[in-house]
Amino acid sequence: MLHIWGRLSSINVRKVVWAAQEVGVAFERTDAGASFGVVNTPQYLQLNPNAMVPVLQDGALTLWESNTIVRYLCARYAPGRLYPEPLAERFNTERWMDWQQTALNPAGRHAFLQLIRTPVELRQPELIRQSNDETEHLLAILDAQLGQHAFVAGAQFSMADIPVACELHRWFGLPQARLPHRHIERWYQTLRERQASQGVLDLVLS
Repeated sequence: MLHIWGRLSSINVRKVVWAAQEVGVAFERTDAGASFGVVNTPQYLQLNPNAMVPVLQDGALTLWESNTIVRYLCARYAPGRLYPEPLAERFNTERWMDWQQTALNPAGRHAFLQLIRTPVELRQPELIRQSNDETEHLLAILDAQLGQHAFVAGAQFSMADIPVACELHRWFGLPQARLPHRHIERWYQTLRERQASQGVLDLVLS
């Protein structure tokens, strides 16, 4: 049985849990990180020397880095379905996963930290504004893509949708007004209705 280490309040753990549920493989999960601790223990540092979550254990294999774990789960347990086998299709999904991690996530980080993790009296409005501006620019790109395709990487749900949707879950959960993006909203609602996304896209941010 798979073992996932990490708290569900982490966006990166949510990606992995959703992927495991999507491919239909049984798993156990142990809370770790933030108030749960664990990550700085000698035992955990042998699993991930970065002292971060998530970590996946699948038999003798131990993996860290959330998008890599999503790729692994989809490649091992859903090849040809969630993990495209033709190279052009595969790397189209790969680039959107990388885009989530290297562009969309950093853009929205300050808005999330300020509005969710920072007391009201200590918030910095300029950081929130900059974060919102950067995120809205990227959401316009995503909305245009979803205006042409049912899912992030094309006509079918794939591993690319998981990290991007987890990022949008965090964005939609921020207590602030946001611009409408009708294609994103259509796509996101479709994903919320997937059985495998339950317990992930319906979580309240913390």
